[in-house]
Amino acid sequence: MRCWNRVGQLCLVLAIGVVAGSRLPLAAAAAAEPNEPREVLWRSLTPFFQPPAELVGDLGDYRSPLIFDDGRAVRTGEEWTARREEILQFWLEAIGPWPPLIDRPQMEVLESEAREELVQKKVRFPAAPGLEIEGYLLAPAGAKSRPAVLVVYYDPATGVGLNPKSALRDFGYQLARRGFVALSIGWPNKYTEEQSPSRQPLSSLAYIAANSYNALAALPEVDPQRVGIVGHSFGGKWAIFASCLFDKFACAVYSDPGIVFDEKRGNVNYWEPWYIGWEADKSRKPGVPTEENPRTGPYKMLFESGRDLHELLALMAPRPLLVSGGAEDRPQRWRALNHVVAVNRLLGRENRVAMTNRSGHGPTEESNEQLYRFFEYFLK
Repeated sequence: MRCWNRVGQLCLVLAIGVVAGSRLPLAAAAAAEPNEPREVLWRSLTPFFQPPAELVGDLGDYRSPLIFDDGRAVRTGEEWTARREEILQFWLEAIGPWPPLIDRPQMEVLESEAREELVQKKVRFPAAPGLEIEGYLLAPAGAKSRPAVLVVYYDPATGVGLNPKSALRDFGYQLARRGFVALSIGWPNKYTEEQSPSRQPLSSLAYIAANSYNALAALPEVDPQRVGIVGHSFGGKWAIFASCLFDKFACAVYSDPGIVFDEKRGNVNYWEPWYIGWEADKSRKPGVPTEENPRTGPYKMLFESGRDLHELLALMAPRPLLVSGGAEDRPQRWRALNHVVAVNRLLGRENRVAMTNRSGHGPTEESNEQLYRFFEYFLK
């Protein structure tokens, strides 16, 4: 059953009550050449940290992450630390644990050129044992100790605006113009397929993103304490698993990936074998699970045991996250996000969970401006 019990209700009431009525200040990151004063940025963002009135406190039928697997309620920050580790280990075991991280992957510059006021480099670096990937590094000329963002998508060109077929997905280019260092990488699908016997593709992708963080954070251009991650659609799924399973990303934006399991939405397709539905010696037709086309792999176990991605999202606390929602992530997703809000409140944090909404799946100029401002506020 996909439900949770009265113990979960009690612990969430306690968590929400920890700072009931308070509005604690956000983390005061030092401003670095801000495009706008912080108070102006905050005024533009503040509406997105509140669900619609009818969804305030609505927890849906998701099992509370503030309950240990043995049924105990989480009541303190210390207990959350233990519960967080329990969630992390459960998910890594379910979708496949990682090899040791590569400590300082060395970037090889393949090409370098000026692009407006920026320097664009095509780079190559080790992202996993036996795997080197290529990407684009974009930074203001003379950058040093800047905030940075890792952009993940099908291909690295899109994130820096070099793919004319993917308009409004050039997050790295636009953020670099605002003073960020951006690294854009793509999906090494052959590698993730080869790793499927030991790790689901989304686990392998999260591991690649963690090593990409290490490569980015080692650069003199980058402040390693101020590195975020962003992705759209498939890239949003990748960004969820990366940021939640690896806690060095300071904040994250997920653009309409489908932030929970939803078998009523064909594009929220975590059940597919290229995400977390791979199973040896079993195949299924692409599409929503049915009796004739059943669930497979870890997705089957996770869904049928009532686990869901709100548990992963809770691992972000107290780091800020923004869901840039579209067709797949409507305002009703606040029912899952309210659980993440409750974890943050237990930790004495407010204004860490935000959501914007648009009608369609693709990013818009407005939704992009919102996510750029989010990164400026939390990282600059």
